[in-house]
Order: sequence, then structure tokens, then C-alpha cells
Amino acid sequence: MAKSDIQVLYEDQCILLINKPTGVSVTADRSGAPDLLQMLHGRLNPPEPLRLVHRLDKETSGILLLAKNRDAQSRYSSGFAKRRFAKLYLAIVQGPVPQTEGRIKAPIARSRRNPQAMLIHPRLGKEAVTHWQKLMDLGRMALLAVQPLTGRTHQIRLHMAHRGIPLAIDSMYAGSQPLMLSDFKSGYRGKKDNPEVPLIDRLTLHAYQLRIPIGPPDAPQEQTFVAAPDKKFAAAVKMLAKHARPEQQSEQETKTIQTILDGRPLPFLTETG
Repeated sequence: MAKSDIQVLYEDQCILLINKPTGVSVTADRSGAPDLLQMLHGRLNPPEPLRLVHRLDKETSGILLLAKNRDAQSRYSSGFAKRRFAKLYLAIVQGPVPQTEGRIKAPIARSRRNPQAMLIHPRLGKEAVTHWQKLMDLGRMALLAVQPLTGRTHQIRLHMAHRGIPLAIDSMYAGSQPLMLSDFKSGYRGKKDNPEVPLIDRLTLHAYQLRIPIGPPDAPQEQTFVAAPDKKFAAAVKMLAKHARPEQQSEQETKTIQTILDGRPLPFLTETG
């Protein structure tokens, strides 16, 4: 992963907002590959070490907030803990999804059998609440907007699987089979002697937007920031919308897809808190 692949969305004296690529860990892991902070330090050479405020899974792409000093880390970490900020994700899930929206409240705990996984546990789990809304039917898939009110590890991935609409690709809680255009496009013909390239072959979850206060603590201004999906995620949405469903897109669905491709804000599903 090249350092230049990490897009800076906003920067001031206190914080840095980036669009994290998929496959980059926010902390050191067993792979030995450079983690996000190492990559950013090598590129930006900040006067103080950058500090994590919240996290994204290694395979989740999208918007991530980093603090430039201890005071900013404390301020924004407190905001997340007190549910003052709003986060919205895009998720391609396995369908069909007959409901238009839903709310999931199911406590989450770490699995004792697999320390890398989480599970729903009514007694030992910590409170976890997720709102979701269907943006578009995609035949055997669906595109959802998902807003977590809490920030538990693997919350969206686990809650969606628990509700019976797991992510289309999720090696831990669903399946790892890549999405191929030939599975959806009628009469698909590949190029001779060239193997088909997957539409997408990674976790189908993207942290799309974040609403936070910026500026001095005594006079903050709320602002929503958007991280446009990467080419693979965007292409998967476009191709599935075109080929994976029998009916034509509605005017609203067309507008929603264009909003996403343009990287413009979507409505949040619920107020924070």
C-alpha cells in the first residue's frame, strides 16, 4: 500500500481525518506490514505522534479520525464514548432484505473460543445498538446505510449476521466468496484466456461519513465529512444495481447512488445519544 493512497479529508491544528484504505491495520498486527500510524508518520512527519481516537477493522475502509495531541485525543475520545458524534456506514449485505429499516439491540462480548471474534451474549455482553436502512435492493444482495450508536468491536458485522442479513463478504461472520459479475449479469461473456476479475473480494463495509464538532472547544462548529468509497466498492454497487435486479432503478435510487459516487453526505438515520 503506497503512502499516497491514504487520502487526507481534513486537517487542522488538532485533528486529522483520512479515508483509510482496506487492508491497512490501524495498529501493528502479525503480518509485519506497516500499520496506519507508521505510514502516516512517514508521509506527514508530524511534530507529535498521531493518536488514535477510534478504530476501523483492518478490512474496513473509510473515514477515520486521528488526534494530533493529547488534549484533542481526550476531547474526541470523550465525544465518541458519550455518543455525541454520528457515524454512517455503507454495507453490501446478503439478501433478500424485505424490511426497509430496522434497529438491532444485542449485547456484544469477545468469544472465548476465538479471541479474534465477537459474539452476542445477553449476560456478559456490552450494550450495542445499530440502526440500518435499505438504500437499494440488489437482487440477492442489498445496499444498506448503517448507523451504530455504540462502538463495539465488529458491531456492524456481528449485528447484521445476527439479524440474518450478513455482509456479502465477511470471512469471519458470513462467507469469503468474492462477488463476480458473471453471477449476476445475464449472458455474461468474459475475455478469452483471461480469468474474470471479481467485482469485489474484500469485506463489503465502508465507513462513509462522520459528523463531529471542529474548531476551539468553547466555540465548536458541527460538520459532516464524507469518505467516498474506493473504486472496487463503488464499481460493485454500480454493477449490482445495473445487472443484479430485474426492475429498473427508481429516481430516488438513482439519486442515492449518484450521491454516493460523488461522495456527498447522506441523511443520518437517527440522532446521536
